[in-house]
Amino acid sequence: MSGLEDEGVGRLAMRWCTGWEGGPASRQPQAGRPVTALGETWTAGWPEGQVRTAGVGAVVLAVIGVCGASDRQLEEALPVVRAQQWRALTRWPGSYLVVARSGPTLAVIGDLSGQHPVYYRREAAGTWWATSATALAALDGAPADPVALAAHLAFGQPDVLASRSLFRTVNRVPTGHLLQITPEGARTVRYEPAEYEPVSLREAAPTVRAALAEAVAVRMDGRPVSADLAGLDSTTLACLAARHRPVTVVTFADERLRDDDLAYAQRTAAVMPQLRHQKVPGATDTVYYAGLDDVSALPFTDTPNAFAVSAAVKRTVLDAVIALQTAPGVHLTGVAGDGLLSASPSYLADLLRERQRPRAWQHAQGHARLRQTSVWSVLGRARPAARIGLAGGWRQAAAELRDTPRQWVPQVRRPIAWTPLLATADWMSTDVRHQLADALTTAADELREPPERLAAWMDSQDLARIGADTSGWRTLALDEHGIEIAAPYLDNEVRRACLAVPADQRGTPGRYKPLLAEAFAGTDVLPDFVLERATKGGFNALSYAGLVQHAPALRRLLGPSSRLGAMGLVTDGPVGAMLARAAAGQATAQGALHVAVVTEVWLRQLEHAGAWWEVTGRVAVA
Repeated sequence: MSGLEDEGVGRLAMRWCTGWEGGPASRQPQAGRPVTALGETWTAGWPEGQVRTAGVGAVVLAVIGVCGASDRQLEEALPVVRAQQWRALTRWPGSYLVVARSGPTLAVIGDLSGQHPVYYRREAAGTWWATSATALAALDGAPADPVALAAHLAFGQPDVLASRSLFRTVNRVPTGHLLQITPEGARTVRYEPAEYEPVSLREAAPTVRAALAEAVAVRMDGRPVSADLAGLDSTTLACLAARHRPVTVVTFADERLRDDDLAYAQRTAAVMPQLRHQKVPGATDTVYYAGLDDVSALPFTDTPNAFAVSAAVKRTVLDAVIALQTAPGVHLTGVAGDGLLSASPSYLADLLRERQRPRAWQHAQGHARLRQTSVWSVLGRARPAARIGLAGGWRQAAAELRDTPRQWVPQVRRPIAWTPLLATADWMSTDVRHQLADALTTAADELREPPERLAAWMDSQDLARIGADTSGWRTLALDEHGIEIAAPYLDNEVRRACLAVPADQRGTPGRYKPLLAEAFAGTDVLPDFVLERATKGGFNALSYAGLVQHAPALRRLLGPSSRLGAMGLVTDGPVGAMLARAAAGQATAQGALHVAVVTEVWLRQLEHAGAWWEVTGRVAVA
């Protein structure tokens, strides 16, 4: 490979929406399409069938995306809009954005998992909003915000600096909030509780089953349907889809993975005649980090996209899908199933805080057996987080940032924390670390109504991060294959149904994904042997192979010409040492390298992202 290629205008394949409140707009998005009855509101890239409106004048409702509401249901929801009962508009199956007008009030409501984010910026004459922060920044060339980028790299939790986007002057609407614009200005309003009233696993099972079935059914729109057939989560979706029509199912089966996904997939396809199974073999170049020597080969995404690293694997799978179908269609993925249907041991901190000591001890024993360690070690990791809340966790992280950088050890050997620092935090310059610590302290001082349970906070942040990444994968799949990625586990109602079950019930160490087993046991949706499965595949082998195989390209990417380095977000010494470990096949901070690489790719693409807006010839307001 030669030097990095990042010249030329980037490819804008994103779907996005935007609007202006404050009189006639002076600009509109390039190739934008006005949304009926909503004045200065446009969509860009969205197919007409996924942009629907009801009402006119003072009461209007628009849904943009995959929404299970019929046209009649949208009309019947207009009294709900008039009463400004915003949360009720987010209860339909699917994944969609809501834009609703009730008299002088406009509400813009994204989803709960970050696939339809909402951003805004205030101008002298009014307010711009959009589902793309980059587009709003492009109105006047607002630069990237180094502190927000530092938080993105160091925490991996989108709501730590909740209202800061990755650009200066562009505000972000936090998870579970909506944007409300009135003649007095713009503000964010919480519409979703920070945590749910607990529902037992047994009680929640029928609701989870119904929500998943509806989430899959709403994607059956006449186009060809394909699905991953690998773990328990994706297999469930494939089998639900097969109740409607034949489904092309694919299993990526690289011999380096050494898992049993293929064996289970073949058994499942053998007893489910509606599943048309295809094995997708790996190759030498189907590894992580392939192709990053030419960042212009990837479509631009609004935020750094984790799937940029695994694009070679995703392309191989989608190439197989296209070869098996007559036209591009919908591809179901089980992404986010792990986060909803199980739970990390972080919930042990909640049990200790709530003085459920016998249950904490019982669960710690189970986790200790799984990890081949002592129960005291498991409980010892949980105790620090049990003694503080979210604000205290942020102040603790700020203190660590003001201290000297840590020596790297695997994250599983560090104490459980409300906002754990990734290894990337230790690669930053001292000045950036101190600026981030100051921002984190301010956020702790201003925190209002935080969740009481660590597990609820972690679940919310993990899903928001996964949702944003899935949007990037959707952009890649549409740009290169015309295939629409569908992630039903990220739908609002699926998320609500699953997260109402306490983490200690979803993540009990004695059963694998008990919520899914409870939801589908005794039905004819899934074969029993699938529900009894207790193993899971993973891609670590391909990540390590890619780190070794593409070490020179990664060193150039994060070397002297690094955009991250120029901003003090990485420093050469620790990054070089970690890449050297990776190239030697030694244990390394995979997650930290992953996020650093995709953020560097994104910054390079941002320099050539192309034009977003065109002037309308009206009086300038932006």
